[in-house]
Amino acid sequence: MDLLDEIRAFLPCATPRSWIAQAVGDLPTLLTDHAHCEKKAASTAMNLMFRYVDRPDLLRRMARIAREELIHFEQVLGLMAERGIRYDHMTPARYAQGMRQQVRTHEPERLIDTLIIGAFIEARSCERFAALAPHLDDPALARYYRSLFKAEGRHYRDYLELAEAAAGASIAPRVAFFAAVERALIESPDQEFRFHSGVPAAAAVAQSSKEQSV
Repeated sequence: MDLLDEIRAFLPCATPRSWIAQAVGDLPTLLTDHAHCEKKAASTAMNLMFRYVDRPDLLRRMARIAREELIHFEQVLGLMAERGIRYDHMTPARYAQGMRQQVRTHEPERLIDTLIIGAFIEARSCERFAALAPHLDDPALARYYRSLFKAEGRHYRDYLELAEAAAGASIAPRVAFFAAVERALIESPDQEFRFHSGVPAAAAVAQSSKEQSV
């Protein structure tokens, strides 16, 4: 099984076609939120390093992830500058918040849940890079998204392996729990378009109207 097949098997659903259509038509929002996602990913890795100083493997892997995510942040900023897109503040997506609301508050369960969520975020990013690239009329951006796939895929595996190590037992039930949460976030209507948002609200309304007219 190659990496893309592995990620598709891990995720509970594919990105909705309506999200891809909106992403292709709104590159400024897509790239701005992508930049924010890379910065937040670096911050998450750093926070884990500060909180869990007694876990050498976690420290090593999170240090690498933080460096790579900051490089990606710089690269996306460069792509935005080349296209005349201004980097600015943006309200956070409901995706990560919706996942993190389910994190248990005691240890080591808190760490396990946080790492599993990290795996889902990285896996969804990979899946969206692969889904978007063939539809982009911007060859340089399409190449860049293809190039990110390998690094983000490694991050997905790092998070999942660290979660298994922290648990010392099967994490399958907890992965299944978060898969259900993730599916609901991806497949339900979303008022704001973001890199990890769900079905665009306008598309959901149009589909509902179509179904009612049948």
